[in-house]
Amino acid sequence: MSSRKKFDFDKLASKENLNKTVNSLKAKGYKVHLAKNGNETLNIIKRLIPGGVSVMNGSSVTLEQIGYQEYLKSGNHGWIDLHAKVNSEKDPAVRSKLRNQAVFSEYYVGSVHALTEGGDFIVASNTGSQLPHIVYTSANLIFVVSTKKIVPDLDFSMKRLEDYVFPLEEKHMQKLYKVGSNISKIVIFKKEAAFLKRKIHFILVTENLGF
Repeated sequence: MSSRKKFDFDKLASKENLNKTVNSLKAKGYKVHLAKNGNETLNIIKRLIPGGVSVMNGSSVTLEQIGYQEYLKSGNHGWIDLHAKVNSEKDPAVRSKLRNQAVFSEYYVGSVHALTEGGDFIVASNTGSQLPHIVYTSANLIFVVSTKKIVPDLDFSMKRLEDYVFPLEEKHMQKLYKVGSNISKIVIFKKEAAFLKRKIHFILVTENLGF
């Protein structure tokens, strides 16, 4: 199959491939923002999320690199940080309940593991905790995506996930928590139903970020 050819998954997309991807995302009704680096990206996120709303985020090296996690911890945003609420709760039963309630955050911020030139994307997870937000429960999604994650099609997306992302994620998890990871659950997101009136934003960053 042509999709099994060698592909550099750590190389930023060409201008031509980026433009094709932008047009595909817009055709699907998504909002697209372009950023040169992490600092520009964080400023876009600050503009997109108004004060007083509830926010949840997925575990993401990309978000760490752009300073999003530190900004959340600062408390200077005026958002309701559901992730912090969950982590600060000591009672296991209450913490579990808060985690379940957090899937209804008004905003979800995360990344994807691969984005096709046709505007499809995949997100994989070990536990699946971030997937409800993405597929249904959060009204506003913000995906921060380095253009190195752009691939020709879904076959390449799976190859990127399995051959490139997973080994790096496994090493990352071992370093942080002394436990491994798994590709347990995968969402292939091809389209959003217009009648749901959810707002999906992609911030495409021309900087090598994340896995």
